[in-house]
Amino acid sequence: MDASVWITLLLTLKVAGWATAINLVLGVAVGWLLARRDFLGREFVDAVLTLPLVLPPTVMGYYLLVVIGKRGWLGHWLQSTFGINLIFTWQGAVIAATIVAFPLVLKSARTAFEAVDPQLEKAARVLGLNEWAVFFRITVPMAWPGILAGVLLVFARSLGEFGATLMVAGSIPGRTQTLSVAVYEAVQAGQDDTANFLVAITSITCIVVLLAAGRLAPAGRH
Repeated sequence: MDASVWITLLLTLKVAGWATAINLVLGVAVGWLLARRDFLGREFVDAVLTLPLVLPPTVMGYYLLVVIGKRGWLGHWLQSTFGINLIFTWQGAVIAATIVAFPLVLKSARTAFEAVDPQLEKAARVLGLNEWAVFFRITVPMAWPGILAGVLLVFARSLGEFGATLMVAGSIPGRTQTLSVAVYEAVQAGQDDTANFLVAITSITCIVVLLAAGRLAPAGRH
């Protein structure tokens, strides 16, 4: 198999790894906020943050171009102030994968936090634990199986992200070409062996991740 295939695989793992790590932090924080804080517009915020789950990936890619593109309000500011360009870079692919997969960890984290008995947290406070200690020693450990299930789903979704990634990062071999984009390019070029190999890797990885997430999800609901 051509060395470029392995480079594409490593790049995809890097993009998926970064997207998963970012979503772990953001998903836990926002999931806890939506589960534990009652504020005006909470469900509206939840609905907006869940949009990437139902919008076509190309629509999300367009939104990202409007925001982080060279003429976008954030992209123009980054370019003019710091000389940072996110379009057609692996960092752009990370942003696309992060946003598209975010609802998966958000929903899982919120559900997991809502399943934690608030009385246990109150008891911990009575025993003298501060809010940070309660969060990291009581709330997160009890919600962790559900959170981890969401994180695994994020990783699998990030591996297969195509539409938004193609629009934001393009398909530059060795720089921005991820597995899903490489499969598309291989099929277009008639390279069936390469396409079959990449499809097999992606499918096997996603099946393993889904099986692991399925084993964790029930525990997160108890």
